[in-house]
Amino acid sequence: MEIRPLAVPPYRGFRTASREGEAAAAALEDFPGFLRSPEAETLQAGRNQVIAVRLSPDRDAVVKIFGTRGVQKWKTLLLPSKGLRAWKGALALVENGFETAEPIAVFERRRGGIAVESVFISGRVRGGREIREHFLQSSEAVLRRLLSSLAPVLARLHGRGIVHRDLSDGNILVFENEEAAAAPAGGGFRFLFLDTNRVRRRRPGIFNRARNLVRLGVPPGLQPFFLDQYAAAAGGRFRRRRFGLSYRISKRVFISWLAFKKRLRLRALARRLRIQ
Repeated sequence: MEIRPLAVPPYRGFRTASREGEAAAAALEDFPGFLRSPEAETLQAGRNQVIAVRLSPDRDAVVKIFGTRGVQKWKTLLLPSKGLRAWKGALALVENGFETAEPIAVFERRRGGIAVESVFISGRVRGGREIREHFLQSSEAVLRRLLSSLAPVLARLHGRGIVHRDLSDGNILVFENEEAAAAPAGGGFRFLFLDTNRVRRRRPGIFNRARNLVRLGVPPGLQPFFLDQYAAAAGGRFRRRRFGLSYRISKRVFISWLAFKKRLRLRALARRLRIQ
């Protein structure tokens, strides 16, 4: 994937070489003008904005505009902004053969070395279902096929040295191919990863592999099957017992932490203190 510099004063960043040529490139250089187009659709408002736009007649995109405040703002003196992390995470996935919304461009506006705003633009994804819908609605037979498709993808993800730090039910889109219904044991499903600002290049050990999976809402009765499928896909001398034990311990800790946060309302407190 060819990467080119992008300068839209006061923003600076990068873009991928556009298949659509000059039309999409010109639209990017008009930022933020194209956000005021009658076709632009606000999908999320607030400190972080998500806006659907049309960059060219053949290219629909999603623009994520990240603001910074509190501790997070000062972190950008040394660390990449949220927009740049989303860009790097998407590239890591694409370069290693995993599906995500196509990365189109990223740019930052900095003041005194601090990223006061960052923007990540990706292709608009249509179709697919959040994996949570399958966990809540699909039959056990369908879930077994789905998990036997998902587990090798996640094992390969970790094997390539990539960790999605928010591998939750809302961040995996499932696309079901026509042959899925007839597949007796796996196959027929594709998975697309969202929220790429949480993706990191990092080769996890056994414990961190297991811990990375606990946010997924795999039904308890199918968790042993899911772990077996993952371990089989990891292959080699993969330590299954240690992996299973690490998963069970991490899952209990995660569930307890969620209950603790809910009781103390830590997320709301962090926002009031402007540390998140």
